[in-house]
Amino acid sequence: MNEEIKLLEKRIEEKRNEMICIASEKGYTSQEAVRISQELDRLLNEYLTLKKR
Repeated sequence: MNEEIKLLEKRIEEKRNEMICIASEKGYTSQEAVRISQELDRLLNEYLTLKKR
């Protein structure tokens, strides 16, 4: 598997865990949880783009 994809998978998992932690502490609609969710969305879009190549 491509190293770039592996790294991205790791970053996605870390961001997902961060989002779950923040959301459970501050709520899913808190500004911080929404910001992290948006960052996760960007990582997932990047991942899907790489996988289509």
